[in-house]
Amino acid sequence: MDETAGALPTRVDDTQPRPPVSTWWRYVAAALVCGSAVLMFAIHVRPLAYVPLVVGLALAWAVDRVLGRDLLIVAAGMCIVSTIPLAADLSDLGMVQFTIALSLAVIVPYVLSRHVNGDHVIRFPWRTGKRWTRTQWAYLLFVVGAGYLVLPYYFLSSGAYQNWPTVVEGQEIARLFVGVNAVGTWDEFFFVCTVFALLRRHFGLWTANVLQALVFVSFLWELGYREWGPLLTIPFALIQGFTFNLTKSLTYVLVVHLLFDAVVFMVLVHAHTPELFDIFVTAPAR
Repeated sequence: MDETAGALPTRVDDTQPRPPVSTWWRYVAAALVCGSAVLMFAIHVRPLAYVPLVVGLALAWAVDRVLGRDLLIVAAGMCIVSTIPLAADLSDLGMVQFTIALSLAVIVPYVLSRHVNGDHVIRFPWRTGKRWTRTQWAYLLFVVGAGYLVLPYYFLSSGAYQNWPTVVEGQEIARLFVGVNAVGTWDEFFFVCTVFALLRRHFGLWTANVLQALVFVSFLWELGYREWGPLLTIPFALIQGFTFNLTKSLTYVLVVHLLFDAVVFMVLVHAHTPELFDIFVTAPAR
């Protein structure tokens, strides 16, 4: 038996290779670009939010031009989204603004990556040729169950449902349904298939995942998931990135997201019109 097994090291081994200085600057550059989303969407201090974004792009370009090019694509999408207010708005103008801005935030990065840079990093893999496993089906059931138990308490106890427009009439409810599902679909197109995919090209799984989650959660905060909402949205964003990395399936992560959003929709309708979707056992009495 090796008597030294488990012994504490007596000194630091200076012979081990260390990451070059430029490697650390790459992390700093990506953190500045993605971290600017906190100022841009969560704290909402524009144009100050664009300062760390520009600094991060300049730094990335100086240490790694490929990274700088990809972060520029991420920044382009973020800046397009920042041109509109993200508070939920079911008016005609609000829905048109969302449609145009969010569509461009996906289309422009895709065009820049595929047709300007000649890369195939941004993909939308609807079909993978693989059948879903029992674990994947079980996870779908878990998502619905967790949403059913947690979301009513979150929205109603915190008052976060008031961050969404009041929906009473049938047309308002229909608009909310379309809006929730459209934004949920866009989330996976932009944050996972675009931001996460570009970051994953340069960083390890968890670094890329944390960075995309930073942008994702900041966006959701301005959208309306406030109060203690990040306790839900941070794990959700991280799990979605991890799931996409594991399954390589946009279809699967999108189904997960839309099932979760189906519960969000029902809770929001119930919050504003209590007699509708009165099925939630964890909804606090009002």
